[in-house]
Amino acid sequence: MRRLLGRLLADRRVVGGFFLVVQLVAVMYGLDWISERWQWVPYVLNVLSFSIVIWLVRKYDNPNYKIAWIIIILLLPLFGGLFYLLWGNTPFNRARTQHKYEPKAPEFTDYMRIPATAELEKQHPRHAARARYIASLNGMPAWTNTEVHYFRVGEEMFASMCDELRQAKKFIFFEYFIIEEGLMWNTILGILRRKVREGVDVRVIYDDVGSIATLPTHYDRYLATLGIRAVRFNRFVPTLNTYLNYRNHRKMMIIDGNVSYMGGINLADEYINRKVRFGHWKDTGIMLRGEGTANMTSLFLQMWEYVTGEPVPPLDGYLPTTKLPPDGYVQPFADSPLDDINIGESTYLQIIHNARKYVYITTPYLVLDNEMITALTIAAESGVDVRILTPGIPDKKLVYMITRSYYQQLHRAGVKIYEYRPGFLHAKCIVSDDDTAVVGTINMDFRSFFLHFECATCFYNSSVVGAVKQDILETINVSRRIDDMWLHNVSWVRSIVASVLRLFAPLL
Repeated sequence: MRRLLGRLLADRRVVGGFFLVVQLVAVMYGLDWISERWQWVPYVLNVLSFSIVIWLVRKYDNPNYKIAWIIIILLLPLFGGLFYLLWGNTPFNRARTQHKYEPKAPEFTDYMRIPATAELEKQHPRHAARARYIASLNGMPAWTNTEVHYFRVGEEMFASMCDELRQAKKFIFFEYFIIEEGLMWNTILGILRRKVREGVDVRVIYDDVGSIATLPTHYDRYLATLGIRAVRFNRFVPTLNTYLNYRNHRKMMIIDGNVSYMGGINLADEYINRKVRFGHWKDTGIMLRGEGTANMTSLFLQMWEYVTGEPVPPLDGYLPTTKLPPDGYVQPFADSPLDDINIGESTYLQIIHNARKYVYITTPYLVLDNEMITALTIAAESGVDVRILTPGIPDKKLVYMITRSYYQQLHRAGVKIYEYRPGFLHAKCIVSDDDTAVVGTINMDFRSFFLHFECATCFYNSSVVGAVKQDILETINVSRRIDDMWLHNVSWVRSIVASVLRLFAPLL
């Protein structure tokens, strides 16, 4: 019993959850106590809730997110408005974090290489609008003269990362949602320790909530004793506020400005199938060598400035020094929850709207807003071959129920849906018409589109496009197709529960 209690007290999730519940109960009890003594308080709170509902209706925000909050406020008019002020997407809540994150578009004008956005627009007008959209809103241009490589599983990417890390001479930058002690991270850490002794500048950013169950509380301090500059992103402090939702879901590694990695793969053993949790873990990633790495380096330094307060240094000493034969065009970019621009979702929507032949998508979670459902169904009903792959074994059962709740509507429109039978599919990819692909960290759900810091790389007329397509087709061969018989066997009770959960999906 003492051991169990000790484990619970040492678990930051348990302790943090307990304090959040205590605060919630205290707020509700306090309001009830005040209401009994001052009869006018309930009227004020009800007026507040009614006013917030009106404000939400008029507010420029995702309709699904607004509906979820309106339901909560109408069900709990005494507390609902106050809950929204604490947890909702209000200007006050966002401002507490937003004023710190104002990344400036990088200046590549003095760089020895010239961004290729204008060249891409001229050579491939079909991609011009998307490339301009990302470059203008994110400050991340398209590049050519870049060697590209696509990894079908985490094991392949891990081997490549170790090889490149051993050759580092100047700096190594890591930015990951999850780091967990085990074979993968311990192997990498051993290399980093040697590199620090060689004078290499090693920096690590990891998300405090993402790694809350996988690393000790002050692991950043331990890394500092090794000479590694490490910071925890958005430290978990169990208080009633919405900015705890703003997590850094990005996964990048940059070496000497010449080589960079990105994808769904975190630094934990299940991602390389050394630890089995939900069957075979299917994930993907990419490597860039050459000019395209410039964007990832800039993105990391912007985030480093955000979490540490250190100004972004001149980019000259961090940009690529190698020029390689072109393999199409690459455009790494990022998305932030602290603005009204959803670059990740908008990029996906543009690809779906522009598809002529096919669109294939892999995602571990399928929690869609009306815009995305409309885009997918219109594409399928227009004769575009739309296919979506999701996991066969879930890691989050409630989210899995919500994911499956979209199957019937999409299936009726002609979208082909598959579940990866060997295990958990964590890859986040979209490929279309043999000329466009995106690989990164963006799930097709509300958290990725609206609440997380994310990153991805868009490939235009690159060999990665064909590699992603081939990988998805081979993955389909070991997946189960969702058909009429499968949908008919879904119990009405499960269907109703999933529908109710969908109402609150933007808040999960």
